[in-house]
Amino acid sequence: MQIHRLFEIVYLLLDKKTITARELAAHFEVSVRTILRDVETLCEAGIPIYTQQGKGGGISILDHFILNKTAISDEEQNQILFALQSLSTTEQLETDGILSKLRAFFHKTDSNWIEVDFSRWGNREQDKEQFETLKQAILERKPLTFTYIDAFGRTTFRKIYPVKLAFKAKAWYLQGYCLEKQDYRTFKVSRMLSTKMSAEQYPDILPAAPAIEPKEMYSDSVVSLKLKFSPQVTHRIYDEFTKSNVIQNEAGETIVSIDLPEDPWLYGYLLSFGTHVQVIEPEHVRAQLIQEAKKIINSYSSGETQADFSDSSIYAE
Repeated sequence: MQIHRLFEIVYLLLDKKTITARELAAHFEVSVRTILRDVETLCEAGIPIYTQQGKGGGISILDHFILNKTAISDEEQNQILFALQSLSTTEQLETDGILSKLRAFFHKTDSNWIEVDFSRWGNREQDKEQFETLKQAILERKPLTFTYIDAFGRTTFRKIYPVKLAFKAKAWYLQGYCLEKQDYRTFKVSRMLSTKMSAEQYPDILPAAPAIEPKEMYSDSVVSLKLKFSPQVTHRIYDEFTKSNVIQNEAGETIVSIDLPEDPWLYGYLLSFGTHVQVIEPEHVRAQLIQEAKKIINSYSSGETQADFSDSSIYAE
C-alpha cells in the first residue's frame, strides 16, 4: 500500500540521510516516476524533503526533522518495547535507558508484563558470560575456537567465523563458517566447551549464509511413527510435540503420530522416555528399539564392569 511505502521512505531517509530515486525504486520494486510522486506527496504533507541534482545528489530530509510517534501504531510500539525487554535479559545490551525514553515517548506505563530469561536453571552467570563472548565475536568479526560435543557423543575441536546467534526449540544455536569443513555449520551453544575468542579479525567477505538449521538434524530418511505414552510423561508430550499430532484416549494414555528422521538419534530419543513409551508402528522401529534396550540390559550383566558402546547404532556415524 502507498501509505506504508511513504512511511518507509521517511524512515529510510532518516537512516541513510541521502538516497537516490533509482535506489528507492529498486527497493520498493516500483518505477522512478512512482517514487517522485511519493516524494511530492510527502512534501505536500509537510515533510521537509529536498532533492539535489548531479553527482553525489539524491533525495534527503532536513536534519532537524523529528518523526512524530503517531507514525508508529500502538501495536508496533508494544512490539518495539517487547523486543527491547527480550534483549535486556542478556544484561549485556544497554537497553534500560532506551526503554525508559521510549516508554515516555510512547506514554507507556504497563510494559513490564513479561520477563524473558534465556539462561538455564542454575547457570545464569555461566550462560551470560558465554553469550557475551559469542556476541562480541560476531559484532567484531573475530574467530572462535571451542571443543564441541555433537548429538552422537563425538568430541571435536572447531575453529569458526561466527555470524549469527539464534534461539530455536528452547535452546541457543550459533551459526558460523567452519574452517575445517569449509562450509557453514550450526552449533548448540550449551555443547560448546572452552570457548575462546581470537584477537585477529576474520575476512569481511564470506559465502552467503544459509538458513539456520543444525546439520546434525538432517536425515536422508524420515519414518512415520505411531507412539503410545503413559500418563506419567504427559508433560513432556506437550513440551515436545505439536498438539495436532496428539490424541488422548479414555485410559489417559497419549497417542502421538509424527514423522521423525530415522537415524541413530531417534532410538536414543525414544529410550529417554524409559518404560513410558511404546512404538505401535512401524514394526521395524519397534524391533530395533527392543534391541537397543537389550544392549542396555547386557551392559549391566554380571562380570561386565563397563558398557561397550562401540557397536551401538545410537553412536554410529
